[in-house]
Amino acid sequence: MTLGGRLWQYRWCYLFMVPSGLLALMFTLYPTVMSWYFSFLDWSGFSDSAQFVGFANYREVLRDGMFWDAFWRSFLFVLVAVPIRLTLALLVAIVLNNQALKLGPAFRTMFFLPVVTTAAIVGVVMSLMYSPFNGPINQALMAAHLIDRPIDFLGDPGTSLWSVMAVEIWKNFGITMIYWLAALQTVPRACYEAAAVDGAGRWQVLRHVTVPILLPFAAIITLLTANSVLHTFGVVQTMTAGGPYFASQTVEVYIYQTAFAPGQGGLPRLGYASAAGCLFGLCAMLIALLQLWAGRKVAQTRANLAVARAA
Repeated sequence: MTLGGRLWQYRWCYLFMVPSGLLALMFTLYPTVMSWYFSFLDWSGFSDSAQFVGFANYREVLRDGMFWDAFWRSFLFVLVAVPIRLTLALLVAIVLNNQALKLGPAFRTMFFLPVVTTAAIVGVVMSLMYSPFNGPINQALMAAHLIDRPIDFLGDPGTSLWSVMAVEIWKNFGITMIYWLAALQTVPRACYEAAAVDGAGRWQVLRHVTVPILLPFAAIITLLTANSVLHTFGVVQTMTAGGPYFASQTVEVYIYQTAFAPGQGGLPRLGYASAAGCLFGLCAMLIALLQLWAGRKVAQTRANLAVARAA
């Protein structure tokens, strides 16, 4: 069949793809291209005067200590939140993957609900939970005699970042759990049955059967989780707006505040913020490339396992 005939045969498929393609073009591709264009301009975003400055914005960003501080906080999120999310989600997924657990679907829904809840709503609710003025968390700690006076979790520079990080881990915990559940579905039941026949206990089954089979998937799940953790704008902006004293300011919050809400009466700098966003986007792109490489490794490993089983 010719190319034209093949296109005509699947014309309805392409027709139904048009709306999503237009949305992707307008809200993904076009903003991405224009961000790169704006990064070469000295432009506030609110006037007609825009001056081409070449790589001046990039040079300024690379010398900006506040950008690198925010950059470090974003990756501190990754270094701390990713291992915690991966470990807890794996343990919960193993429990929920047990066929004997009758309420498994209900628990899966319960853990996944925060994922589909708007970040702004989660941020507002958790700000009330953290409040030093009759907040439930402080009340519980004081009732347990763990603290003598309320802690200002979001108002103290020493605790604000960690408090927001805890909320981020809780909110998106469910998506990592779903990844692990999907990986656990690939473990053949015959492996568990053979281990049971050999008299292996739960720990031995986990160590010698489940974990080795999950290792190829762990790379992809780790990279997906890391990419998710890098994008924490909604929770951080709602709960602390990067404060106090920039203690919880991540790169996304830094870019937003530079472009639209500069402090101390400064003027918005959309061109400069675009340069910062492009640099941060390059880092996220590196993670995406690692994800692609890991995906190929997983496919290769699965193919090798299939050949070994066939042999």
